[in-house]
Amino acid sequence: MELNAKIYVAGHRGMVGSAICRKLKEAGYNNIITRTSSELDLRNQEAVKAFFETEKPEYVFLAAAKVGGIHANNTYRAEFIYDNLMMEANVIHSAYLADVKKLMFLGSSCIYPKMAPQPLKEEYLLTGALEQTNDPYAIAKIAGIKMCESYRDQYNSNFISVMPTNLYGYNDNYDLQNSHVLPALIRKFHEAKENSSPEVVVWGTGSPRREFLFADDLAEACLFLMENYNERSLINIGTGEDITIKDLALLVKEVTGFEGELVFDTTKPDGTPRKLMDVTKLHKLGFKHKTELRDGIALAYEDFKKKHAATVTTA
Repeated sequence: MELNAKIYVAGHRGMVGSAICRKLKEAGYNNIITRTSSELDLRNQEAVKAFFETEKPEYVFLAAAKVGGIHANNTYRAEFIYDNLMMEANVIHSAYLADVKKLMFLGSSCIYPKMAPQPLKEEYLLTGALEQTNDPYAIAKIAGIKMCESYRDQYNSNFISVMPTNLYGYNDNYDLQNSHVLPALIRKFHEAKENSSPEVVVWGTGSPRREFLFADDLAEACLFLMENYNERSLINIGTGEDITIKDLALLVKEVTGFEGELVFDTTKPDGTPRKLMDVTKLHKLGFKHKTELRDGIALAYEDFKKKHAATVTTA
């Protein structure tokens, strides 16, 4: 990509999109275009088509999505499948119509079968049943991957798909009903510390294993792959390392300075037993993450305290 190339980042206010914008600016790209959801509803086909016709972006990072943790995915099943299908279908099709040079579609590790062998290799896609609590979201993301493959097959469009592992970082969502496990833990431990609570309750048994990648490392990987990867098949982005939810909670407890007890609510669902990405493909291309988990949690916690803690504790 030339430094003055017109680059559209869809979902620029989210954790992933904002990290991609930061990395692009750091690397010297100076023609980044964005739209908020109120300025451009990506679910509206005509509006998206008109935007692409007018703006004519050369490159697209499709990071816009409706996202959430187990509770949100399981509660708002219709919204998760509808919103995500509409957004990706409209953007991918309009990118084709507007002759976009290259598009990157960001999926999620939940696309893989619930009981797939670990670590998760790219070729395990569609080899088994999905995790039931988030299959509407996963199916929407799989459809996005298949759209990119299909437009490549039929029209020779250079559309690539990347699958990030669990992410955390700046501008994360800390809503306890709709957030992912790591930001939820940061908020829970912070509030417990502020309120001198004797314990923090963590959902499930604590035994599932999860992999976590700092969002700015993902953004760096996305920029690297936009410049170096042009294959039809999807590619995983992760660390290749995982941790139990229990050990994760202990790490967050340490970073936040909470001194009470840790209690596991085993009546709550665990979700998938393990989700570790096989990142052999990414490493062979020459990319490896930089931010280790404890350091990343400390950075995320500082960001949380700056942006959220004041409003959260008084709410």
